[in-house]
Amino acid sequence: MTSAKPAPLNRLRQLWREGRPTFGAIATIPSIQTVQIMARSGIDWIIVDLEHGPIDLGSAHAMITATSGTPCVPMVRIAANEPWLAKAPMDLGALGINFPMICSRADAEKAVRSVRYPPKGDRLWGPFHAPFRWGVSMPDYMAAADDDMICMITIEHVEAVERIDEIMATPGIDLAVIGPGDLATSINKRGLLDDPEVMALMKRAEEGILRSGVPIGGVARTAEQANKMIDRGYVALALGFDWSLFQRGIAASFEGVKR
Repeated sequence: MTSAKPAPLNRLRQLWREGRPTFGAIATIPSIQTVQIMARSGIDWIIVDLEHGPIDLGSAHAMITATSGTPCVPMVRIAANEPWLAKAPMDLGALGINFPMICSRADAEKAVRSVRYPPKGDRLWGPFHAPFRWGVSMPDYMAAADDDMICMITIEHVEAVERIDEIMATPGIDLAVIGPGDLATSINKRGLLDDPEVMALMKRAEEGILRSGVPIGGVARTAEQANKMIDRGYVALALGFDWSLFQRGIAASFEGVKR
């Protein structure tokens, strides 16, 4: 028998509803051990990166499973806004998909439908391993799946900023994040995240997301930046990539050492 209201597996939505900030990191290194350490270090979520890193689906499955026994919610960033790329990570136990380069309402609608079963969406059945990750029966996983799955879209192109209101009016978006790297690249300002034109675009994107009432996320490069973002309403803050966190940790270890 399927319970009428299965307990939610994903704690993030409730935290965001309450306006409480959550903190995460992006995992680009195909390593179970790295994820185990990160998931037990106090962060609320990890995004396994299938867009830019050398992680295959087998490694992604192991990394998703490595968050077991912690409050850390595993999500996956896919390489393109395609339902077939979102399907396997969800069936392996990820409770969120980060869709890159959303530039129109049609893009946003496609992303939303990718993560939900009919009649709300187009997700195909086959979550053979997800129930094992979450310790629930297949019927209970299916009953909760639509509500548990996070549809995270990334605003990271000048075209998306120009259409921010139409994109954010799309029902079913759970989190909108701003990607400064690609946003800068889209106007030929690669790596110039503090360029005035880039910062103006980010401000317009931020204002559009906040107007919509959809939870907002972004990258916080310093504690000062994170605190300012929280004050402006951000509820999902990426503190870095695994490699950048390692670099910062090693650099901090050298501080004060005579060399």
